[in-house]
Amino acid sequence: MSLSTSEPASKHQSIDAFLLTRQWRDSAKGIVLDFWFASDNGPIHVLIENQQAIFFICQADRVQVSHALSALAGVSIKDLKLKTFSHQAVAGVYFNSQQSLYQARDILKQLDISHYEADIRPVERYLTERFLSGPVSIYPNTASSGHKSSGQLFLNPKIKPLEKVQEQSLFKVMSLDIETAYDSQDLYSISLLCEGWHIILMLGTGENDTKDIEYYSSEQDLMLAFIEYIAQQDPDIFIGWNVINFDFIFLQKKADSLKISLAIGRAESLPVWRKAQTEQSHYFLLIPGRVVLDGIDTLKSATWNFPSFSLEAVGNELLGRGKLIKKTDPKKSASNYDPLSAAKEIKRLFHEDKLALAAYNLEDCQLVIDIFHHTHLIDFVIERARLTGLEMDRTGGSVAAFDNQYLPRLHRKGFVAPDIHDRDENISAPGGYVMNSKPGIYDSVLVLDYKSLYPSIIRTFRVDPYARVKAQKLDAADCVPGFNGISFARDDFILPDIIKSLWQARDQAKKDHNSALSQAIKIIMNSFYGVLGTAGCRVHDARLTSSITLRGHELMKQTATMIEAEGYQVIYGDTDSVFVSLGGAKEKTIADKIGQQLITKINLHWKNELQEKYHIESFLEMEYETHYIRFFMPTIRGSDQGSKKRYAGMIQTINNGEVKNKIIFKGLETVRTDWTALSREVQQEIYQRIFNDLPYEAYLKDIIQKLKQGDFDDQLIYRKRLRQKLSDYKKNIPPHAQAALKAEAYAIADSSKEANHDAHKNRYEYGGLIDYVITTRGLSLLNIINIL
Repeated sequence: MSLSTSEPASKHQSIDAFLLTRQWRDSAKGIVLDFWFASDNGPIHVLIENQQAIFFICQADRVQVSHALSALAGVSIKDLKLKTFSHQAVAGVYFNSQQSLYQARDILKQLDISHYEADIRPVERYLTERFLSGPVSIYPNTASSGHKSSGQLFLNPKIKPLEKVQEQSLFKVMSLDIETAYDSQDLYSISLLCEGWHIILMLGTGENDTKDIEYYSSEQDLMLAFIEYIAQQDPDIFIGWNVINFDFIFLQKKADSLKISLAIGRAESLPVWRKAQTEQSHYFLLIPGRVVLDGIDTLKSATWNFPSFSLEAVGNELLGRGKLIKKTDPKKSASNYDPLSAAKEIKRLFHEDKLALAAYNLEDCQLVIDIFHHTHLIDFVIERARLTGLEMDRTGGSVAAFDNQYLPRLHRKGFVAPDIHDRDENISAPGGYVMNSKPGIYDSVLVLDYKSLYPSIIRTFRVDPYARVKAQKLDAADCVPGFNGISFARDDFILPDIIKSLWQARDQAKKDHNSALSQAIKIIMNSFYGVLGTAGCRVHDARLTSSITLRGHELMKQTATMIEAEGYQVIYGDTDSVFVSLGGAKEKTIADKIGQQLITKINLHWKNELQEKYHIESFLEMEYETHYIRFFMPTIRGSDQGSKKRYAGMIQTINNGEVKNKIIFKGLETVRTDWTALSREVQQEIYQRIFNDLPYEAYLKDIIQKLKQGDFDDQLIYRKRLRQKLSDYKKNIPPHAQAALKAEAYAIADSSKEANHDAHKNRYEYGGLIDYVITTRGLSLLNIINIL
């Protein structure tokens, strides 16, 4: 809905909205915070003026800091009722500009004067201290419609947190895709797709004009039309496939070369680009008033995993369809899709069949829309933003998400967070407990699993940075012991309460069948252990993570002891799961009964023991997960010792009276995409035969004979992802990188036959997938598949 015709809100009327983008800037009158929101009435622009930046110092350093910063204008220092983790009194240092804060931070670093929370941006400080994340209520005190584009502008309104709004209906989503020449910087077409509307902007002239295609005689006219359509359609969210680091960066460079202002943000604002520190070829993009969601990054952040993240591969796996241009047999794996051949076909269509190119361009947009709908990605990013306070398009940021939730609560407890480099540690936290396995073939193996073990340990044993500091001033009787010499306040904490609220919200999400919210909460809860163990976390302390993992070790060992005391054998355990052999084949009903009896006994044990020993409530919850009717734990190759994290088991399901058996593989070759198709196929068949007591010797002999005859040459292809640029592989080059080097040499030789000798460049710019075979003469290239 366009706001150019909407009524401005009165100062007594609140507006429910959802945060889209956030920025800040220094001004003559202080820091200005710049927010865009989506609402039922369209976009809302909010400016918060006259803000100050702040960091903290020890009051003992106040005189020295005041003298050191005397040359900076607009600086004030005020004593506060806050303390450091070492219980020193704190003062706040306030600045009228963020630039002054940066200068002051550098000065204090040179003088080796401690200062705290100096890296928090003004927008994050404003939002988190008010517990504002995605959904909010805006209480405007002024309104204007001064933007050239649609939208209401509110100056300095009150903004309050809102538990939830009907978010999905707020957003207008636009899928974007461009087509370009593979061997030059020529722009062919731009496809835009919203619900109920689409257009393809095409360079050149068409024999058959349609309502879906508009032709332009120059790239400049095409780009100007693109900018105009963005303003006209006014989307809240852009989606696409590698849309930032290909589509938008190409459009930005094209606009720059044509001297066009790429004003595709709201209020005719320009995109803001930032280069990633770790990957020189990777960029982040902020378009004021609009969120940009890349399909690849968003799927990964929602823990989706595919052998290939190309649009062709993901589309085929999720939707059963891929791109319209096919250069290989569609019945074969998507790994045989060749982007270079497709790129050449795109160039041919541009010159010979623009209607077919337009259909291809539009179908790419439709594929992205359908993948987002199928995986509920918009719902996922909405819930993640609501829970964490992170930007909707933020793909990582688990440390920032932790800060957003933890720091405002820490301040209300009377403390500021330590500096990231405050602790010199000489200990490291061990990993999860992995038992030595007992290899062999078993009948009836149960898997018992602790539900969210690490979050439940944090919640039960009060593992918390603030509770650790608080315990230093308490008697031992009021604390819960940790490990490596630390304790935690039993009745005063922060992180366990955060987990409690998330836990309850996830249980409700499951009841409501809200899979997106449930998944978002699971990712956030499981990230806390990793964040506490990250040196980049300001409250990091290896004693905290040790108190989680070592407690996990203790729990797992005692669990195994309890199970074996019942007369069953624990054959393996891994972090939060135990594998229990029942000593022979058991009917499903009997196995299920034993499983339920075991978890009831274990959960009751922890409830009683922890209450008696530490006076705390147990939130440890063991669940009965699986009954394997047949189970195999292999040995390490060349050894009689049992392997770890590698096994296979057959489960039985009954649906409408029909009994079906299914084999589950973990860590074995059949579930690894970097092994050949033949190895996976043979392993699956062998396990099927063994678990069903069928002969397998003749089958293996037949496979070996046919293998030597060359019957399986097309199934001896290895496939592996390049995790870095090819130039970064320097020493001990692995086989797939060796194959990629050969591929690069082949591409250079092949491009010498082309008119443009640079056609092979950037083949491995973003890593990619490579297919290769190993011969008696070494590695041989079969096919190269870039992530694009």
